[in-house]
Amino acid sequence: MNTLMQQAIQFANDHESAWDRSVKGVFGVHLNDPPPWNRLLGPIHDRGPVSGVVVVDGKTVASWGEPERADLTFSVAKMYLAILAGVAHDRGLLPDVDEPVGKRVPGIGFDEGQNAQITWRQLLQQTSEWEGERFGVSDQADRYRAVTFGVPPDGKKGDARPLQTPGTYWEYNDVRINQLSYALLHLFRKPLPDVFREAVTRPIGASEDWQWVGYDTAWVEIDGQRMPSVPGGSHWGGGMSISARDQALIGQMLLNDGQANGKQILSREWIKAMRTPCDIAPYYGYLIWLNHEGRVFPSVPASSFFGVGAGSSFTWVEPERKMVVIVRWLNSAHADALFGKILAAVDA
Repeated sequence: MNTLMQQAIQFANDHESAWDRSVKGVFGVHLNDPPPWNRLLGPIHDRGPVSGVVVVDGKTVASWGEPERADLTFSVAKMYLAILAGVAHDRGLLPDVDEPVGKRVPGIGFDEGQNAQITWRQLLQQTSEWEGERFGVSDQADRYRAVTFGVPPDGKKGDARPLQTPGTYWEYNDVRINQLSYALLHLFRKPLPDVFREAVTRPIGASEDWQWVGYDTAWVEIDGQRMPSVPGGSHWGGGMSISARDQALIGQMLLNDGQANGKQILSREWIKAMRTPCDIAPYYGYLIWLNHEGRVFPSVPASSFFGVGAGSSFTWVEPERKMVVIVRWLNSAHADALFGKILAAVDA
């Protein structure tokens, strides 16, 4: 490991997330919600230290912290929902992303009013404007939500922002993401963690240490079987706990146009669609952040794309250098500087 990489790792260690390591302290996104939504609905667990791995051309060139520890990823799980939507697409379960969701999965909240217009693409790009409640949380909880890379909203989080026509307004909204997950569950008709294990993590050679759990009340019956509907993050608890090493394998699969261990896990066509900028939010694709025009992270190439979770958790895929970087529990204000240092170390 060269000196520049050692300096980059030291920089990461010096800029740990402000969240406490114990869930008994300041920990989580729900703390920022207005009542009654500022409470946990599912389990969470203590976190590890700043951790990460750097993989170049399939080889691990650096790691730090506890890269084997399965830790909460928060919204990086959105990237995994986009991958699962791709599995559904490749299997013919989701042939047309521009089809209204209610046409294929009726009776789950896409049948009336403007919800009936909503397409899979709009859910994947966070432009759906879906209205309703899922597992005890109203979509209103995340209206007017501000996120680091988006355009600042002109209202207070949780207020009843007037809804726009589906496809015309971008908003980072975790209730709508949970509604997408619920729709995918009804497409596959089996628990999404089971599909993810069988279609993605086992074929790429990941460990069995990860778990994706739902809220305590998020159980549904499909075809006579009781199964969980998992969230696309840990905003209200639950979510995906997975190690940095396993996350790197998922990133590597995306980098390799969907291939791993001689198998095509996900079609190139779908990965290309994931990386296509949303018309009204060019920094966003299918549940991933795009560095279109270098807007999200100025220090890295425009071709880079990211899964980003609160706390902060990053999956950074950098195609030009065939590089995947996982960073866990960094203070997000220092992410761009860290990525620049890692880039310099790899290029040295």
